[in-house]
Amino acid sequence: MIIESNRLILQPVEKENAVSIFSYRSDVETNRYQGFQPKSVAEVEAFIAKVSEEFNIPSTWFQMLIIQKESREVMGDVGIHFMDEQQVELGCTLSKKYRGNGFASEAMTQVIDFFFAKFQKHRIVASVDPENFSSIALMKRLGFRQEAHFKQSIEMNGLWHDDMVFATLREEWIQSQK
Repeated sequence: MIIESNRLILQPVEKENAVSIFSYRSDVETNRYQGFQPKSVAEVEAFIAKVSEEFNIPSTWFQMLIIQKESREVMGDVGIHFMDEQQVELGCTLSKKYRGNGFASEAMTQVIDFFFAKFQKHRIVASVDPENFSSIALMKRLGFRQEAHFKQSIEMNGLWHDDMVFATLREEWIQSQK
């Protein structure tokens, strides 16, 4: 399964992508709000081995690469959590090299359109650290609303962090795209 936009190709992560993924996922600045900060390519390979190879299976995570169409360079990835039959959680990681150019918005818009149009999902959510201002701005640009702010609800690297939940419903998304 491949999703394309004007500038991007989104395709499933494969073991062969481990070195490219390591190049941006191991960067502490890029991933300071995420739990996965690999110390080696082997950790990325183990991560890839754990994600589902099948798409749209409830209670699984699926990863898609974000690839720049023109250069074919791996820019980041979109994590997709199939929470249940009707709800999906999304997360996006983009190399700092590509930030500020609308790539995250473009990738997320394509994925959201895909889930609402092709799979008729009811609701899409995103979990964001309250200090991750760029991700909060992304969610707002996409038209997601903040539904919750949980205090110290996620443990990462031995520390407890707050979590903000953003969401949109299929009918809201369709209306916002008109």
